[in-house]
Amino acid sequence: MTHSTEESQNASATGNSSPSRGVSRRDFMRAGGAAYAGISIVPRHVLGGAGYVAPSEKITLACIGFGSQAIREIGGILASPEVQIVAVCDVEKDGVNYLEWDKGEIRNTIRLLLKNPTWREGLDYPPGGRDVGKELVETYYAQQHGRKRFKGCATYVDYRELLEKEKDVTAVKVMTADHTHAPIAVAAMKRGMNVVMHKPLGNRLLEARAVVETARATGLATHFLPASDGSREQPVMDMIKSGAIGTLREIHNWSSRPMWPQFAAIPTDTPPVPPGFNWTLWLGPSLDRPYHPNYTHTNFRGWYEFGGGSIADMGHYSLWPIFQLLELDAPISVESTPTHVCTVADSVCRSIRNDYSFPTACTVRMRFAPKGERGALDIFWYDGGIRPPVPDELMAENKELEEEGILFVGDQGKILGGFRCENARMIPESKMRSYEAANNLAETEPSDDGSQRRNNRNAAWITAFRGGPASYGDFGLGGPISEAMNLAAISLRLGGPRLLWDSAHATITNLPDANKLLTREYRSGWEM
Repeated sequence: MTHSTEESQNASATGNSSPSRGVSRRDFMRAGGAAYAGISIVPRHVLGGAGYVAPSEKITLACIGFGSQAIREIGGILASPEVQIVAVCDVEKDGVNYLEWDKGEIRNTIRLLLKNPTWREGLDYPPGGRDVGKELVETYYAQQHGRKRFKGCATYVDYRELLEKEKDVTAVKVMTADHTHAPIAVAAMKRGMNVVMHKPLGNRLLEARAVVETARATGLATHFLPASDGSREQPVMDMIKSGAIGTLREIHNWSSRPMWPQFAAIPTDTPPVPPGFNWTLWLGPSLDRPYHPNYTHTNFRGWYEFGGGSIADMGHYSLWPIFQLLELDAPISVESTPTHVCTVADSVCRSIRNDYSFPTACTVRMRFAPKGERGALDIFWYDGGIRPPVPDELMAENKELEEEGILFVGDQGKILGGFRCENARMIPESKMRSYEAANNLAETEPSDDGSQRRNNRNAAWITAFRGGPASYGDFGLGGPISEAMNLAAISLRLGGPRLLWDSAHATITNLPDANKLLTREYRSGWEM
């Protein structure tokens, strides 16, 4: 286990290694950022000031996982006066294997945050890892407080050591590969830390259950980052509840994901582990296997062992508010239709039997029992370019389905929206206009482009972690959708069979052998 504590961190973003110019984290927190060698500065809490948060009231946050997505999201946290990032943990020191959506995207994000247009000039790979995290955090805070240096972000390679040693950490943000989400979240909550985490809660059903149960047992404030408050979907629910499309029967949700390769074969070559990358710790609870870059970083999403596929990556965003607003329990059955690929072996064409990586594309059908005034409901998921058939209402208007979207189907009409219900409207357009006129509603304006929600994405968990009301993404709400996503993965892994699910007893009742996939085979010492 390797880490560097604040006592050994004398290097700065400016290259000045003199400790007399630095401000330690604990000194900074104690004096509100005013501790500075040789200078007496009156803390801001004495002077007051708009937006000031006393050090004792700050969330002291450790970032566990500092890859490309963590970098995309770090700016809002660094700018939040209620939060102080005090530690970064990643099994990558300063990696060369990260992937990004556009060439230079991650480096340019850091340049904007640090107001340094030449940061790592000549770098030809996406930056990431714990050393990049430390540099980014400390340089940003130094600039924020008008210092040449700031020394207050510890780095760790092993999250277990971080949780053991960082006594002043009150919360962690988990941004690691999917298969390590549950172990990290449970361990942090058991130490009394609040947890904010990306999707999924766990890429095994019973691991996700452990996360939900631990959150409930500890009573800690938690937040699931893909969650939304349902405001975007509420107009759709209002139309449905008014009877505008009759009885809701089906919901169809489709995504253009995956945007990463989902390899059709397990790697057979064994390249060396890159310097600075701890492969054993990256595997975490998974059994040992040879290192390969096809498994790591963004690629992990395509493997059953390490990821959750497109449905976990994007379905949590679009379906979380649907589960909450419709008060859905876990599905009673899940079935799927995965695509397959073929190969030639000994001059014979044959399909590849694949129970190790998600398919290039698939459909999933989840069935939900009636509840209260709501009847039985089917939710259909599509990815990899597959979409539902174009509704007659669109065909009549010579329109097509967009690349991503969501369709609510009732027995008397349909509502069509973007992937996360942006600009959702009844179809055809004439029916929407009639609905608006009958209900004295102004003609619907296009919704915002999401910038406001992105700006506020941290507000819910920050408020909850500081003693406010539970967030709309509280882990305790995540049981049903987590079970749906993990059952979908099991069905796909098995080739698409229908799984009959008894949630009360956590049992697949029609295929007993499938129950072994509710959990994983753990590497010794990593059992949950």
